Amino acid sequence: MIAQTIQLALTPVFMLVAIGNILNLLSTRLARIVDRARALQEKHQTTTGPEHDVVVQEIRLVDRRIRLGTSAIRLLVISGVFVGATVVLLFLEETAQLSLQLAAAGTFTLALGMLMTGLVLFLLETQISAAALRIPRDLLELEREI
Repeated sequence: MIAQTIQLALTPVFMLVAIGNILNLLSTRLARIVDRARALQEKHQTTTGPEHDVVVQEIRLVDRRIRLGTSAIRLLVISGVFVGATVVLLFLEETAQLSLQLAAAGTFTLALGMLMTGLVLFLLETQISAAALRIPRDLLELEREI
């Protein structure tokens, strides 16, 4: 019976590994965004006029990206906690002969929901980043002519 419970718990454990990998990616990305924010803060103090306005606009964009990234990380961490709770519930059900299937299904469903929401936030952050780096068409056409 314990072997069967361990087999049943493998799916949530694989999900934990995936969440860990995504968290690693997000934290690395967030660190780079924070570095950019610090550079912009320094630039903010030394610029004036239109250049200052561009810096302010980029600071706002970076702030939004930081909020999305930290929210995604928060959701993924909570998702990992719920995955861990699912595994604990599965083992408690087996070892204590309790009926915890509904609770385990609930924690796993919550974990999946938070994981998916965190991934959507990550997608939004990457779309904002990509949109900010769009190269104007006239510049692309100029490069083709050369």
